Amino acid sequence: MPVTPFEIMMAKVWSMGLVVLVVSGLSLMLMVKGVLGVPIEGSIPLFMLGVALSLFATTSIGIFMGTIARSMPQLGLLMILVLLPLQMLSGGSTPRESMPQAVQDIMLTMPTTHFVSLAQAILYRGAGLSIVWPQFLTLLAIGGVFFLIALLRFRKTIGTMA
Repeated sequence: MPVTPFEIMMAKVWSMGLVVLVVSGLSLMLMVKGVLGVPIEGSIPLFMLGVALSLFATTSIGIFMGTIARSMPQLGLLMILVLLPLQMLSGGSTPRESMPQAVQDIMLTMPTTHFVSLAQAILYRGAGLSIVWPQFLTLLAIGGVFFLIALLRFRKTIGTMA
């Protein structure tokens, strides 16, 4: 029985996601809490759920970009053009409030902004699910939309290969 495009995409999302999830958890516990001695105010399992949702959304965007690029070098360049601004404008490096309003509004459609917000709320302020559920829901929605678009494009691409 052949593998479906959906199964290929899910394998890509969760295989890469699980590696990053495990490394994130270990580095948080060993380096941040252990070596550096930074107190973590909030729930680590809640934070890890946020990491998983962020990985789903970000990986879905990556697969979507993979359906647009015609070659691996082209995908690499496209990823640089997209991921660098996402990271720089997410609010993790520079406060979002200091950015122009148009940039703030555009960045609300990107998963990194919501992840930075929920990570800061959970880890620094001890926020619970009752506080960060909007960010969780938004990450799920962004990931779902990009996953669906990528799946439709991937099916079309696979169909033209046969």
